[in-house]
Amino acid sequence: MKCIRYQPFGSTTFKREGTAGVEPDACFYIKNYQQTIGRRRLQLEDPPPDLAIETDVTSKTTLDAYEAIGVPELWVYDSGRLKIYLLRNGEYLVSQTSPNFPEIPIAQIIPNAIDRAWEVGSLQALEELENAIAP
Repeated sequence: MKCIRYQPFGSTTFKREGTAGVEPDACFYIKNYQQTIGRRRLQLEDPPPDLAIETDVTSKTTLDAYEAIGVPELWVYDSGRLKIYLLRNGEYLVSQTSPNFPEIPIAQIIPNAIDRAWEVGSLQALEELENAIAP
């Protein structure tokens, strides 16, 4: 597997005029990472993140707002399951694979890594996850 370059943008609020804003738990620029290097704040003309991640603990993610923002890939973790949504023709479709990580069974390994973190702690679970997907 090749190294994927990315730029994390944390929990940033994204808005489009006339629509609700979204604030993912985490987001990443992958294809567009070079545009965001060195930025402390995003500009209105910047593209949406290539990947947004939501963890539904206290409230449920509404797909409509993400569709309006145009985030190409959205992961939603809820009740031990990870759903991968891909934006196609303005609507999200559920997918079993991530186009950003086509060789990795994301929908299976992320819930396993989260379960493992509860057993051994986050650091060890992340190390195990990295070792499992390393080339």
